[in-house]
Amino acid sequence: MAIEGPLRELGIHDVFQLLDLSRKTGTLTVTSLLRDNQGTVYFDRGAVIYAVIRSNPHPLGEMLLRAGKISEGDLARARDAQVRVGDIRKLGEILVELGAITHKELERQVRFQVEEVVFELMSWREGFFSFEERDVVNVPAEATIRISTESLLMEGARRIDEWSRIEGKIPHLGVVPALALAEEDHTSQLDLLPNEWEVLAEIDGTRDLRGIATELARSEFDVARIAYGLVTTGVVTLRAGADDTAAAPAALQAHAHLERARGALRANDCDRAVAESRLAVAGLDGATVARLVLARALTRAGRHDEAQEELRRALQSDALEPAVHLETGCCAAWRGDFAGAVISWERYLRLAPDAGDAAEIRDIAASASHLAMLLRERMDV
Repeated sequence: MAIEGPLRELGIHDVFQLLDLSRKTGTLTVTSLLRDNQGTVYFDRGAVIYAVIRSNPHPLGEMLLRAGKISEGDLARARDAQVRVGDIRKLGEILVELGAITHKELERQVRFQVEEVVFELMSWREGFFSFEERDVVNVPAEATIRISTESLLMEGARRIDEWSRIEGKIPHLGVVPALALAEEDHTSQLDLLPNEWEVLAEIDGTRDLRGIATELARSEFDVARIAYGLVTTGVVTLRAGADDTAAAPAALQAHAHLERARGALRANDCDRAVAESRLAVAGLDGATVARLVLARALTRAGRHDEAQEELRRALQSDALEPAVHLETGCCAAWRGDFAGAVISWERYLRLAPDAGDAAEIRDIAASASHLAMLLRERMDV
């Protein structure tokens, strides 16, 4: 059973609480067009067992190296075992066997990664969520963990309270930090922690706090908290980002068009869905998700050639998005190109082998392949 909707109607905290109380097992996907970001959380009987987010693609090995838990030599040996020796185990397991890290520390680092993703998602006030109830197998985690959703909600609430204090000096993550001019009566000595030095080293007067968080593979909350301290002590000053006055409202308006397009599709109002989704594509500079919704609306309206063109553009911007390949296959099938449909569906299955509809798509692809073969035989008669 799928549970989905916009976050403005059901807040992300309410979504987590619902999944916890109903002891759900499956995957929760949260998408924010305003942030151009997407996160996925895996649940097992209401507890969180893994989470990933698009804005932080840094693998575990790099995170362990950055945290000083392993050396570059340790990481090189583990990767060598995976690539040259052909070890099919996950990197974390190999590092444990090599003695580079204990299993307990590995679990602690994976838990930290998961918690930071969840807390990041809990800070979102706009976007769209979708929960798919299914067995969670082959979860891409480096270690098996299980985190109480109730404890995550409590810590998330604490962070929200702290955000209210931080916002007094850091109004949003679009502000650009710059080093403050030194004053004669200020000491030249800075007493900073390693993580504060790390953030300070990334401040160049051009990147906003969100960009710095992405570069460092740290949570936006941590970077904002550190920036708050640097601003309070006079080490750093802030200025408005280039997109503060225009881009954010435009993105919000585009997001509203996209939500209306989805609503029109549910109501089978194809013409309105096409119009709203085109406005979303224009406002979001052709974002992949917006083009995908537009392609679906065009397909449902019978405008298959136009849908194919929008899907081609979506693939140009994000060739690794499984949903685009799935929709491309459906569009090709509607156009009678069953061989092309099979190719697209096979790409979808390679990118999302554990998707909830994988078995159904495999059956459809097999039927389409058989139909294409029969048609070829018929034409050869």
